[in-house]
Amino acid sequence: MSSNKNALIRYKTLDKCLKNKYRKYTLEDLIDECSEALFEYEGKESFVSKRTVQLDLQNMRSEKFGYEAPIEVFERKYYRYSDPEYSIHNISVNESDLKAMNNAVQILKQFKDFSMFKEMNGVIQKLEDSIHSTNQKSIIHLDKNEQLKGLEHIDVLYDAILHKKVLRVTYKSFKAIESDSYIVHPQLLKEFNNRWFLICFNKQYAYNLALDRMESIQIEENIEYIDKNLDGDEYFKDIVGVTVSPTMAPRNVVFFVDSHNAPYIKTKPLHTSQEIIRESSDGTVFKICVQLNYELERLLLGFGESLIVHKPRKLRLRLEEKFRAGSKNYENLVLDDED
Repeated sequence: MSSNKNALIRYKTLDKCLKNKYRKYTLEDLIDECSEALFEYEGKESFVSKRTVQLDLQNMRSEKFGYEAPIEVFERKYYRYSDPEYSIHNISVNESDLKAMNNAVQILKQFKDFSMFKEMNGVIQKLEDSIHSTNQKSIIHLDKNEQLKGLEHIDVLYDAILHKKVLRVTYKSFKAIESDSYIVHPQLLKEFNNRWFLICFNKQYAYNLALDRMESIQIEENIEYIDKNLDGDEYFKDIVGVTVSPTMAPRNVVFFVDSHNAPYIKTKPLHTSQEIIRESSDGTVFKICVQLNYELERLLLGFGESLIVHKPRKLRLRLEEKFRAGSKNYENLVLDDED
């Protein structure tokens, strides 16, 4: 059972004791009650320390969780609420709080299809009931692909990363004729462009394995896990997408965007390093500092004729080559059009 869930059980138990008008509770009594409550939920002996209960009482008194419980010690020994009508479950919320909670619920509901969120379904339903939002349609809609393959692997991969387990992954890339088997040390799960990837290592080599190309996953119990201690923000800071090169230095990518599309790039930067070099009536010249990878090329190509790469020369020539090849495809296209 998680420490957060244990804490909630303790708070609920303390609340029940402190609002009981017919019994006096000492600190030792409260410790016993919390220990018994955890035993009921966990089914095994679970002793709660004196320090833990004292800290729980302190947190309930404070604004930390919004309780501000009026806990008092009377006769220098017993604990109770000074307000006999108080309960942590009776905390009032204003209209602004209700709206914020409702927005959060609507967002959480969009993750219900992920198996790792199944335990949250009951919690979400309780939140909906408590704020009377069951019949409200979702105003915020997150992009998701209901037909996306590989989501069934997320639980296993998440658990392997959490508990530091080595995996044998049977994988078939789009280019491969046959499947390959990889022994990997999973480090991170990454979502990009509505697809999920496992960032993992095999000795010194890094892999980005798309979940939709995984055929099977097995845990290798006899291999010691290598923890790279990856921080996602730091690991991906110099790239667009998921492909990170351990040896490539980030390059300054300078590109022009016409005046019609420049506002989109200004308000939604292609990368956190984005800067404006100069502006004119024709458009804007931007600069980002990133590694040159496949995802960056796809992103820049997606702007079509509205974007022109100036630097580096290697990237400019590569995109120019792709546009020429695309143009030839249309020149040589023969169709029996009816429309």
